[in-house]
Amino acid sequence: MANKFFLYKYESGDIVTMKKAHPCGCKDWLVMRTGAEIKLRCQGCGHDVSIPRPSLEKSTVAVKKKEV
Repeated sequence: MANKFFLYKYESGDIVTMKKAHPCGCKDWLVMRTGAEIKLRCQGCGHDVSIPRPSLEKSTVAVKKKEV
């Protein structure tokens, strides 16, 4: 059952486009792990970061689902 409180359903392997760019200039992030905090990897420079789900949902523009 999906939680009705979340705006986006993040899964490992998805690409998240953010409102603001990372200092390297890239706005796309790869979802590495999900949960209360979501671990992301920058697609430009490879930097890893963990962000709380509410902060991530606030700054997300789009989610591209992984190809199966």
